[in-house]
Amino acid sequence: MANLIQANVPGGHVPTEEHRPPVPKILFTDTSRWPIGARLALALTKAGCRVSAICPTRGHPIAKVRAVERIYSYSSLNPLSSLAAAIEATQPDMVIPCDERGVRHLHELFTRSRSKGEAGNKLAALIERSLGSPESYPVITSRHGLLEVAREEGIRVPKMQSIRTVHDLKSWGAEHPLPWVLKADGTFGGSGVRIAQSPRQAEQFFSEMARPHRTTQILKRTLIYRDLFCIAPWAKRCRPEIVIQSFIPGRPANCAVLCQDGKVLAGIAVEVVAAIGDVGPATVVRVVDSTEMMSAAERIARRLRLSGFFGLDFMLEDESREAYLIEMNPRCTPLCHLQFGTGRDMVSALAAQLLGQPLLELPLAIDNDLIAYFPQAWTYNRELLSSCFQDIPREDPDLVQALVQPWLERTLLFRLSQARATRVISSKLLVK
Repeated sequence: MANLIQANVPGGHVPTEEHRPPVPKILFTDTSRWPIGARLALALTKAGCRVSAICPTRGHPIAKVRAVERIYSYSSLNPLSSLAAAIEATQPDMVIPCDERGVRHLHELFTRSRSKGEAGNKLAALIERSLGSPESYPVITSRHGLLEVAREEGIRVPKMQSIRTVHDLKSWGAEHPLPWVLKADGTFGGSGVRIAQSPRQAEQFFSEMARPHRTTQILKRTLIYRDLFCIAPWAKRCRPEIVIQSFIPGRPANCAVLCQDGKVLAGIAVEVVAAIGDVGPATVVRVVDSTEMMSAAERIARRLRLSGFFGLDFMLEDESREAYLIEMNPRCTPLCHLQFGTGRDMVSALAAQLLGQPLLELPLAIDNDLIAYFPQAWTYNRELLSSCFQDIPREDPDLVQALVQPWLERTLLFRLSQARATRVISSKLLVK
């Protein structure tokens, strides 16, 4: 049985079964503590869905969303069993993963379930209904494989190559000008991306990215960042696939879509106005009409017969303004809960699709194309806030508080590590 941590069932009059309208049930999965799932869960409960979640139960923002009915513990030691148990307990109509590890767990659970008879077939059908064709699963978790498919579909992508050895790297360097971008599969949030300005730096990055994590790195991630899911890959000595790409000078952009059986139901495209560092997540974005980005999403969804949410990251080249697809996020992204009217409202489109009802024409919920993500923009770009739509979930004060003061940042080890990092940076500045 799933490890049930919390149940928040609203009180009030309960209608009889024959008069109760069908209420879609959704299960969110997340091995991290990002706010993405909490924001989308809140929006979907307002649209009439019943939401549960499986996640690290301590300190996860989604546990603060009052309307979320149940929270299940996501086991880092036995993730597939805990995930299967949560699905069995909630009987959802759809599963929505919020990070890449959760996506891979669902892929693995699909493969395992097909040998489990009728119950396994039911579970496999749910995963396929939630994510799309199983034939797409190896593609969407491979940066190189996804961009090869995109190239075949006529989508503009940077020059790229998989590299397994230093010799591969040197062969690439003989034919492509610097700088180069190195990326490791299985990473997210910019953590597995490096921009090399010289061949020597590229070799250093490749050496660091290709080898299994050191014990000290794993201890830091588990003790300070409370990421217990990193232990299993480390114990197996997993080595990620590394891809190298030509650097595209320009502005980052991205789009997010909701699709079903390869057809895009709704989506939004944005240009990044501000971000955390050179390769980190966006903090402020501008909504744009981009036929090129949305067409790329439609082609990929159709080719891979995808369902659910996914996002695409692009670079808009400085001179031509042409969009180069650089990677895919096979999950919900920070855009997915925003409601910009028909065609751009993924929340209403999903609710209508699950209910089997026509999509209603709803008024715009946001009247400003400049969006400040909460709480990131308040930390890094306060000077831009007055001109932005401030994406604060004011209807849920507990969630606001959890996002402003994340549980992880309140832990003693995290605060000590941040204080040490600040001292190191300060000493380096004084030396200079």
